[in-house]
Amino acid sequence: MGRYDGKVAFVTGASRGVGKALALALAKEGCAIVAAAKSVQSTDKLPGSIEDTANEARELGAEALALRVDVRDERTIEDAIGETVNKLGRIDFLINNAGALHWRSMTDSPMKRFDLVMGVNARGAYACTYFALPHMIEQKYGHVVMMSPPVVPEAAGGKIAYAISKFGMTLIAHGLADEVRDHNVACNALWPATMIESQATINHGLGGPAMWRKPDILVDATLAILDQEPSSFTGNALIDEDFLRTQGVDDFAHYRCDPNTEPPRIGFNFKIEAGRV
Repeated sequence: MGRYDGKVAFVTGASRGVGKALALALAKEGCAIVAAAKSVQSTDKLPGSIEDTANEARELGAEALALRVDVRDERTIEDAIGETVNKLGRIDFLINNAGALHWRSMTDSPMKRFDLVMGVNARGAYACTYFALPHMIEQKYGHVVMMSPPVVPEAAGGKIAYAISKFGMTLIAHGLADEVRDHNVACNALWPATMIESQATINHGLGGPAMWRKPDILVDATLAILDQEPSSFTGNALIDEDFLRTQGVDDFAHYRCDPNTEPPRIGFNFKIEAGRV
């Protein structure tokens, strides 16, 4: 018996990285999963697809759907949420993990880049939550998790467009908490204390193994959130390491990508210079 038997999770950006790791961890715990992302075919630059994730979840004994979703297109979101409920019966966990990166100054951020990060991050997370929320309210249970940082205005310099989009996700978590608490639905934000190994950090040349932790730390922190009673744990903006410490975790060495180096904490206060952190 898994701790999430009978539950259904909808994970955006689930074709690789943190999203895939989350989907498979939930599947191991008996949760049916929906791998929702744009990637339907693996490539050299972006290895992994929604079918890959769904197939690996099925190998773990979980029910799984692979649904192509562009979070900038609300119709694909609405259709995917509808298909999830029609085929799996419910939706308990929504993990808003899909993200677009653009860590540049305002003068290097034309409107098309601003629109991209806003469309994927803030608007995409809002739209996914908007369409999933009625089902959670009806069943009197649900967790929404935003992969976004605490709102720290002074950290926005050098990445204003990205900060607006990510802080927007966190504001959804803060604002929605009181709106749906009485329906036993929670909305929380979660962000890593360090850089996380992912295709994004690799492709953008952001640090190296000595600066990264494995996605497992975000996975463990997310599952710890989902273990909480929604009505009593909501509206938080959490940092993975700090939250896990409140849950009794005090050894973080196994999350290192370089086993001999503890990566530095940077949270959202990173600066980008010549493509490097």
